[in-house]
Formats: sequence, structure tokens, C-alpha cells
Amino acid sequence: MKLEKLKKVDLRKAWNHEATDFTNWLAEDENLSLLSDEIGIDIKLIQTEASVGKFSVDILAEEENTGRKIIIENQLEITDHDHLGKIITYASGYDAEIVIWIVKNVRDEHKQAVDWLNEHTDEKINFFAIKMELWQIGNSSLASKFQIISKPNDWAKAVKKSAGKSELTETKTLQLEFWNKFKEYAQNNSSKLKLRKTYPQHWYDLSFGSSEAHISLSISSRNNFIATEIYIPDSKKLFYGLEKYKNNIEQELNTKLKWMALENKKASRIKLSKEVDVNQIENWEEYFEWMRITAEKFQKVFAKYTKKIKLI
Repeated sequence: MKLEKLKKVDLRKAWNHEATDFTNWLAEDENLSLLSDEIGIDIKLIQTEASVGKFSVDILAEEENTGRKIIIENQLEITDHDHLGKIITYASGYDAEIVIWIVKNVRDEHKQAVDWLNEHTDEKINFFAIKMELWQIGNSSLASKFQIISKPNDWAKAVKKSAGKSELTETKTLQLEFWNKFKEYAQNNSSKLKLRKTYPQHWYDLSFGSSEAHISLSISSRNNFIATEIYIPDSKKLFYGLEKYKNNIEQELNTKLKWMALENKKASRIKLSKEVDVNQIENWEEYFEWMRITAEKFQKVFAKYTKKIKLI
């Protein structure tokens, strides 16, 4: 069997101009989705060339489930001081919590600078330095690849948050370890879930294509359960719209769900839970698999029925 050689291609072969070519390419949904998959944050475009005083940031976006502001600065050359200053200026201008610098290559001193920013800012601020690559096999079409050079250390940020107040509690430590290992398990066993950052909390959110709701996985070491649910922050119309399809949804999921309108609150929930002992670490992989399967099913089924409901 003859094997072709994988060769690296100069970025300018595909994108001659940063603003008119690369930024417009990256702003397309399918390409932002590729970047989202790589860094584990659901990116939703707001605007390209968004103004910051006399300057403009290449891409202004937000995290789909949280609304946290994201800025993306593109540089189809090796990193320089000018662009490092720009990303900090743009981040402050939009009060962005996620800063993504996409470049041809990263100088050692700029990697050190991004690492330093991640180490010396609180858990809300996250800097990514990403190397953009193009590859080709023989005379095939070009293939893009995002390579993360520098990223936040989630565990270090969580510990830093607790410093000066109190140590990370035993429960919070357990939660962070659970979600870190779940994320690792899902990355190795699922290509369907869009995985995001982990935090020391009892829930972990996943997008399923709706700005009005998301999938929330949760654990309780006190009440001994794990759960998968559709969490709707502020749309009773969506909840009751989905409830009209209750029989269809439960039939397709092959299970009964707990429909929680929560009339006195803005939020609503549609929940499936399972009794387990979260403290039994030796059983975590079994719990991860249950969450993976239920999350994938929820993603598929609820995305379909959400699209049937007119929210305007």
C-alpha cells in the first residue's frame, strides 16, 4: 500500500488577507464550530471588525450558554508586541472574559506572556494562543488545523480563586475532579458533545443548538444522584411548547422524564436522574457513560422539537 506524504502549506495560499479572507472564513458557523470543538467553549458570532474606540477587533463573539464575551484577534504571521497589546486593549474595551489569539506561529516570549496572564488573572479571564495550520495530502484539498499553544489551567484557576478565603472544600475538589475526568472520558468516547471548561460546581453545561436552553449534567454527593436535564433559564413558552410533545419526546428517549415548570421561578427543567454514590470513584466510568449516552440522546431529540416551537 502506497502512503502519501502529509505536507504543511503556507497560510497565505488559502488566505491572502487577514481581514477580508481569514476573518471572514473563521466567522462562518462551521469554522467557528471547529474552533469551539478545539478549545471546549461554544462560540457564537456577534460581529466581525467590531469597533473599540479608534480600533477594531477581528471577531467579537460570546459563549453560547453563558453570554460571556469573547474576542478573537487574527495574525497570519508570527506573534508580535503590537498584537499582544491589541488583544489586551480589545479585551478591556468589551470586558471580555475569553481572549483568543490565532497566529501563524508563537514566539517563546509571547507564549510566556500568555501563560503569565493566565496565571495572574482570576478564574473569569482566559487567554488562548492558537497556532493556525494548513495541511495537504498529495494534491488533496487543504485542511485547516487549530493547535493550542497556550491555554488556561482550570485547576490552578480554581485553587487560586479559593486562595486567601479558604481552601477548596472536599466537595468542590470532588466536583472538579469528576468533571475533569468526565470531560476526558467524553473526548475519548464521543464526537457529538461540545465540551466546555470545567469548574468546581455540581453542574456541567452543554449546548444543543438553542440560545434559550441548554443541557445540564449534575451530580450530588449528598443526595446520591447524577442527572441529565434540559435547563431553560427564562422561557416558559419554550417549556410548555416542549411539554406539548411530551409523549413523543419520552417515547423517543425511551424513558419517563420529570417535567418541572417551576411556576414561581423564571427557570424551568426537564430532568432525568439516576441514584448513585458519587463518592465511589471506582464507579465513575459507569456514571460517565450514562451521562454521555443520555446527553447525546437529549441533544438529538430536544434539538429537533425545539426547532418546531416558534418563540417570537
